[in-house]
Amino acid sequence: MSSTAAASLSASVGRYRWVICGLLFFATTINYIDRNALSVLKTTLQADLGWTDVDYGWITFAFTVAYAAFPSITGRVIDRWGVKKSLAAALILWSAMAAAHGLVGTVLGFVLVRFFLGVAEAANFPASIKAVAMWFPQKERAFATGLFNSGTNIGVVMSFVTVWLATTFGWQWSFVAIGAIGMVWLIFWQRAFFAPEDHPKVTQAELEYIRSDQPPPQESLRIHWTQLLRYRQIWPFLLGKLITDPVWWFFLFWLPSYLERERGQNPLRSASLLALIYTGATVGSVAGGWLSGHLIKRGWAVGKARLTTMFIAAVCMPGSIIAYYTDSFVVSVAFITLATACHQAWSANLFTSATDMFPQKVSGSVVGLGATTGGVGGMFMTLLTALAVQWTGNQQIVFIVAGLMHPFSLLLFFLFLRGRFDHVDIALAVDMNRVHQPLMISGAIVTVLGAALVALIANNWELCVSAATLSGAVTAATAAGGVVLIGLTLAYAGLPKNNAVGVRA
Repeated sequence: MSSTAAASLSASVGRYRWVICGLLFFATTINYIDRNALSVLKTTLQADLGWTDVDYGWITFAFTVAYAAFPSITGRVIDRWGVKKSLAAALILWSAMAAAHGLVGTVLGFVLVRFFLGVAEAANFPASIKAVAMWFPQKERAFATGLFNSGTNIGVVMSFVTVWLATTFGWQWSFVAIGAIGMVWLIFWQRAFFAPEDHPKVTQAELEYIRSDQPPPQESLRIHWTQLLRYRQIWPFLLGKLITDPVWWFFLFWLPSYLERERGQNPLRSASLLALIYTGATVGSVAGGWLSGHLIKRGWAVGKARLTTMFIAAVCMPGSIIAYYTDSFVVSVAFITLATACHQAWSANLFTSATDMFPQKVSGSVVGLGATTGGVGGMFMTLLTALAVQWTGNQQIVFIVAGLMHPFSLLLFFLFLRGRFDHVDIALAVDMNRVHQPLMISGAIVTVLGAALVALIANNWELCVSAATLSGAVTAATAAGGVVLIGLTLAYAGLPKNNAVGVRA
C-alpha cells in the first residue's frame, strides 16, 4: 500500500486502537507509582520501623532479582495465555503486593512483598509490547510504544502523590491506596480489551488498517523456546537491552544523590529538578516513537526508519558526559534531560524492533528475554556506580559509561542486521537437529566470564561489601551467577533438539 493511500485510509478509519494504547499507558504509570512508592517513603519507613541501610538494601535486592529473572518466564506465559488474561492477572498481583506493603511491619515481610511485586511487574512490558503488535500497524507501533512507555516517567513524577497520602493518612494507607488504583484500571481493561478481530467497536476499515502492513499470523505454530536464540535478528535486541537498559536504571536510582551530593541541591530542589528531567524524558519517548513512524509513512523502509531514529538518539547520549564535566548547573541539567529523553526515544524503537522482526505468536517471549538481559545489566550498573562512588568519591566513570552505551549498541544493530529488519518466518524454522556452533562457543565464553566474575567478587568480598553494603555485594554476586546461568542457557540452546520445531497445534 502506498503512503498516500495509507494516509487516506488512516483518516477514514476509527481510532479505537488508541483507547488500548491509553489503557497500556495507565497500566505502566500505575506500575511505576507502585514500584517507586518504597523509595520515596524510605526515610519515613526507616524512622518508623528502625530500618538500617542494609535492611533497605535487602528489600530492594528482592525486587531487583525478581524483576530481572522473571520476564523471560512471564513472556512465555503471555504468549500462551494471551495479553488480556496475563496482564490482568499480573496487575491484580502487583496491586495486591503494593497494598500489602501497608500490612507488613518486618524486614522479612517487606522482602517477600517486594519479591512478588517484582515477579508481577515483570509482565507489564512483554504484555504491552505484544498488545501494541496486535492493535497497531507497523508504521504506528513505535509511536504507540513511545506513548505508553511515557507512563514510566509520569509514574516517577507522580510519586509526590504517595508522599501526600503518607503525610495525610499515614504510610500504611498510602500503600493500600495506590494498590487499589489498579483495581479501577482492571474494570476498564476487562471491558475494553479484545483481539481487534473480535472487538465490536472496531470497524472493518480500522481492522484493515491495523493489518495493512502485517504479515499473516502464525498462531498455530508451537516452537521450542531455545529456537528463538538461533535467529540472528534477536541478538541486537537482547544485547541492546543488556547494555542500554542499565543507563536508565542509573538515571532512575542515582540522579537524586548526584544532584544532592555533587551539585549541592537540597532534597526539595532535587525533586523539582527530577520532575523537569522526567518530563523531558516523556517528550523524548513520544517524539522518538512518532519520528520513526512518520518516516515509514513517508515511504522509508522499516529498518532504515527505526535505525535513523535510534542513530539520532544515540549520537546525543554522550551529552551525559558533558553534563558531568560542565561547570554550569543549568547546562548540566539540560544535558541530563536530553540524555533521558534520547534514551526513551531509543527505548521506544528498540522495543518495537522486536515486533518488527518477530511474529505476535512469540513477541512476549522475545521481549521477556530482552527484559531479563536488561535486568542483569542493571544489576551490574548498580554495583559499578556504588564502586565508583566508593573509589573515586563521584559518579564520573558512570556518566562516561552512560554516554557511550547507546552508540555501541547501535553499532551492534548494523553489524548483525546491516540496516535491514527482515521479518522472521517461524514456520521456516532453523534446523534444530544440529549443533549450533555460535551458541555453543558464545555460551562457553559467557560461562567462563561469569565464573571469573563470581571468583573476582568472592576474592574481593570485603571491598564489595564496603562499597555497596552487604545486600549490594550479594546483588553483584547474584548477577555474576546470572551470567553463568546465561552462558549455560546459550550452550543448552546450541544443543540439538530432535523434533523441537515445526510442530503445529
